Amino acid sequence: MSDTASQEFGPTTLTGIKRGEPKQQAAGMPAVTKALEKVYGQSGVNRGTRALLKLNQKGGFDCPSCAWPDPDDHRAMAEFCENGAKAVASETTLARADREFFASHSITEMLAQSDYWHEQQGRLTEPMILREGATHYEPISWDDALARIAGHLNALESPDDASFYTSGRASNEAAYLYQLFARQFGTNNLPDCSNMCHESSGAALGMTIGIGKGTVTLEDIYQTEAIFLLGQNPGTNHPRMLTALETCVQNGGKIVAVNPLKEAGMLAFAHPQKVSGFFNKATPLAHLYLQVNINGDQAFLKGLGKEVLERPERIDQAFIEQHTTGYEEYVASLKETNWDDIVRLSGLARKQIKEAADILIGSQTAIFCWAMGLTQHVNAVATIQEIVNLQLMLGNLGKPGAGLCPVRGHSNVQGDRTMGVWEMMPDSFLDALGKEFDFEPPRKHGYDTVASIRAMHAKAGQVFIALGGNFLSATPDTAYTAEALRNCRLTVQISTKLNRSHLITGREAIILPCLGRSEVDERATGPQFISMENSMGIVHTSQGKLKPASVQLRSEPAIVAGMAEAVLGDKTRVPWATFREDYGKIRDSVERVIPGFANFNRRLREEGGFYLRNPAKELDFAKIGGRAKFTAHELTAFERDSEDELILMTLRSHDQFNTTVYGLDDRYRGIENERRVIFMNPADMEARGLSAEQPVDITSQSISGTREVRLFLAVPYDIPRGAAAAYFPECNVLVPIDSTAEISNTPTSKSVRVTVKPSAVTQHESQQAIHQG
Repeated sequence: MSDTASQEFGPTTLTGIKRGEPKQQAAGMPAVTKALEKVYGQSGVNRGTRALLKLNQKGGFDCPSCAWPDPDDHRAMAEFCENGAKAVASETTLARADREFFASHSITEMLAQSDYWHEQQGRLTEPMILREGATHYEPISWDDALARIAGHLNALESPDDASFYTSGRASNEAAYLYQLFARQFGTNNLPDCSNMCHESSGAALGMTIGIGKGTVTLEDIYQTEAIFLLGQNPGTNHPRMLTALETCVQNGGKIVAVNPLKEAGMLAFAHPQKVSGFFNKATPLAHLYLQVNINGDQAFLKGLGKEVLERPERIDQAFIEQHTTGYEEYVASLKETNWDDIVRLSGLARKQIKEAADILIGSQTAIFCWAMGLTQHVNAVATIQEIVNLQLMLGNLGKPGAGLCPVRGHSNVQGDRTMGVWEMMPDSFLDALGKEFDFEPPRKHGYDTVASIRAMHAKAGQVFIALGGNFLSATPDTAYTAEALRNCRLTVQISTKLNRSHLITGREAIILPCLGRSEVDERATGPQFISMENSMGIVHTSQGKLKPASVQLRSEPAIVAGMAEAVLGDKTRVPWATFREDYGKIRDSVERVIPGFANFNRRLREEGGFYLRNPAKELDFAKIGGRAKFTAHELTAFERDSEDELILMTLRSHDQFNTTVYGLDDRYRGIENERRVIFMNPADMEARGLSAEQPVDITSQSISGTREVRLFLAVPYDIPRGAAAAYFPECNVLVPIDSTAEISNTPTSKSVRVTVKPSAVTQHESQQAIHQG
């Protein structure tokens, strides 16, 4: 990728790093200070305080960041974390990206700015259009915007030349209407953010326990005897989980953390709402911390399985015989796997694996939690199924304090899938949807995220519509994805704030600004509320309480209904106008189409919402033949092809949520005022002749070509030899479009072969860049 091209994805200048020691605990008083600083600095004291007091409260609005559940029985006055507060500050900011802003900033000028700069420009206020050949966005009326979208969609050769992307932020009501609109238009092209995060979890669990969701509740986490945390960083990505982990430890549970980097949020937690935590006295969390190789998790899990086999008294034979199939094949695969390979690929000593096994075997209940550190590898599905194997072997399913817990990273990503946002929904769903609205839904499987990018890249003239998110920055192979988007006739973004996906567009582009969750949604029938589903299958309400940022903002359900009316015209019998004005009517339809939503409106009004039925938790495996399935997999791992290479994993800083960059600090890892860094083992730096904070260039290669990012700073860090880590979205450029997980097709953002060399930019030039930045 050339320097010119790379400028499109943000400035390639340094901002001036300040580096300290990584923190040994999370939260405490610093978290409180940073949270209030962000909220009051962007939203003001009155608006900010009102927002925080309604965040995650019964009758209030759901946090727009992570999907961690709220307590069933009680809520604290401050039921949010530092990053939740940052998300609210971002949404309730007083800054505005209005027509004057767009008139004074060209596309070229905005492309040269950073993602952090985009975030700071504030809320979008009215529909905008970038006409073909234009250098600036300009205002457009809602009616004209919807008419132009209709014109482009209805001019396509085939409905399958359109893709309808969904972010995890969308409500259940918006997601239900969106998938209905796409299917009435005639396509199952419904890529979503699940394709890039927990698709591997859904695939692995669906095949083995019959449901692609976790099987635990908060109460299970509180009372379990052991929690294994694999491939996740709760201190940054879902900080409210730390409260549950602390409760588990205080109840006598043991936590085993398995992660290449040592993360503060798994070491210790200072609860900021307790006197001790307020004064930074922390509860130690991880009883055992294992710094596994990147993608060494499958080897570690097979090692646990072999250790369990050697202590057959702990194996739950009655559970296996009554509820499972495939056990003999699984045992055979363990016996065929040798310890030398397990130790080499995991990066752990056999003694360490035995110590972890002693905790697992010595516990009558255990929960395995994981996130993208497991899901974004070629062997992700097989790795997650090794977790299922262990839990089935020990009978750790269908009883209190035990189960499986994929920790979702976005607040309603699980609900979107429940509502039908998936490119291959089963016939039972399509039959019910068709019956409800008297039409024949398309049956051919549609495009997921990677397939959508490939399709847009291969064929010009397509239309891409995004319900939330920052598609360009969230997806792999940024330059390739940019080419794909520019190949479109039209790109449409339904958004609250400016991001890079508004700037790398089709020949024509439209921005439709929407309400945030914190804002009052007033329709003709009165104020509306929406619903969400969190990581543990609880469906609950969310109702905004603040004055909208602009009178021109529309809700996501209203925007989707408006598009459908404009596009489908008299071809549809769906009561779009009714749905637009009364979301209760949408929920009435959901109740008739989707199992588990009987009396949806009534149950949703119950305090705290309701749990969806989880058959696997009840040991009901009828969907997959009546028994849970053990699976036998050959041991694999993503390895270096040569000593010159490193395996790179992308990750978040503490000052971001997904692709939204709130600031330039990564407090827990000791990084301030810089994002262009690559964390490396000191020995790997020495072998390459690199000094601390030396500018480097990073290159990845795959069958489809070479990718490069320039001017990053090498930072010595406690990470295994041969491993490296850097922030996304800056390093998504390096993730090849042609490397995806088997079965799930999830991009392998956690396993990228790279070489790291001194930067072509000299030290003098880099210092000039710092001063210019």
